[in-house]
Amino acid sequence: MKAAAKKLKVDMSRFPINMENYANTSAASIPILLDELVQTGRLRKGQKILLAGFGAGLTWAGSILEW
Repeated sequence: MKAAAKKLKVDMSRFPINMENYANTSAASIPILLDELVQTGRLRKGQKILLAGFGAGLTWAGSILEW
């Protein structure tokens, strides 16, 4: 994440991370983080967000959506 932030010249505060609270929860990682962001008010209706996930081997996915 730090490398991506540096390459994109984006502050790390724009990359929400909760692994220190839950470790790696595999497929549930993104939904858990989204719920946490909504509950704390950091993610609100109408915001555009980029999601990226990485799995076993070389599997990965990404999407941009409007919440």
